[in-house]
Amino acid sequence: MHRLHRLLPRVALATSPLLAGGLATKTPARSQSTATQKTLRVAVVQMLVGSDKATNLKNAERLVNQACDGNADVVVLPEIWNSPYAVDQFRKHAEPIGHECGPSVSLLKTLAKERNVWIVGGSVPELSDDKVYNTSPIINSDGVLVEKHRKVHLFDIDVPGKIRFFESETLTGGDSATVTPLTEEHALGVAICYDVRFPELAITMRKKGASILVYPGAFNTVTGPPHWELLARARALDAQAFVVCASPARNPDSAYQAYGHSVVVDPWGAPLERCAGHGEEILFADLDLTRVAEVRNSMKLLDQRRPDVYGTFIEGVDWKE
Repeated sequence: MHRLHRLLPRVALATSPLLAGGLATKTPARSQSTATQKTLRVAVVQMLVGSDKATNLKNAERLVNQACDGNADVVVLPEIWNSPYAVDQFRKHAEPIGHECGPSVSLLKTLAKERNVWIVGGSVPELSDDKVYNTSPIINSDGVLVEKHRKVHLFDIDVPGKIRFFESETLTGGDSATVTPLTEEHALGVAICYDVRFPELAITMRKKGASILVYPGAFNTVTGPPHWELLARARALDAQAFVVCASPARNPDSAYQAYGHSVVVDPWGAPLERCAGHGEEILFADLDLTRVAEVRNSMKLLDQRRPDVYGTFIEGVDWKE
């Protein structure tokens, strides 16, 4: 049985080849595990994305393999890692994700099986029935696509003099909260970028069993500095869950400037690990899964909610403006 089906005590991390070639990495110190401690090592790939799809795939393969060399249990890629983040590029780079998959997801399925690791494939443009979705594939250690999340809230923003970007010009929004079992006791919730601004979605993922929320997200240099980590911490507090936010690295040649600064937050809202900046980097975080129950037992937020006062769609009540 794979370690993600029953987490075993972890051993100290051996010297990793991740430092070879000058790639920035950040690996937290590991303490000796006990028989009762359950930890999950997450590797966040803050990847540089260019205009050539084939080059992006080769870069993703290199970085996923390096993350696996660092003993990752789960590897997380950023939003739109196979294509420039641009409304006029999504359809051009889109591919099917399902019984048959295009080259991007097929690559991730092969890597997951070969390296015996789960992969949250950031997101790629998905083509389905002539519609294009911003979709995150979730692949287990057998190389099986177990779930996919279609970005629910499309990024439509117009900040005068700073940024205008409308995903809805080319993308179609999804219509469901996505949660998939990860271990015997824990499930993984996945949403994408702008989804992180909506606490109802985070709480819905928790109600569906998630204790780890993953948000691949390409925040920009306007919204990133004031909001990116703040939102990660807020959603961790809302859902009393670990939150993993994975950004692409900033490409100076791109019209869209990603913020970077990928971050992992614990259920108490405290940042565990951060990328040093906006460059290409692999970030490791060891999640002590016992913290989820500790935090939820200390404050029973889900039981203490008052939907009779402020009913939301979580309980099936229409939201009233």
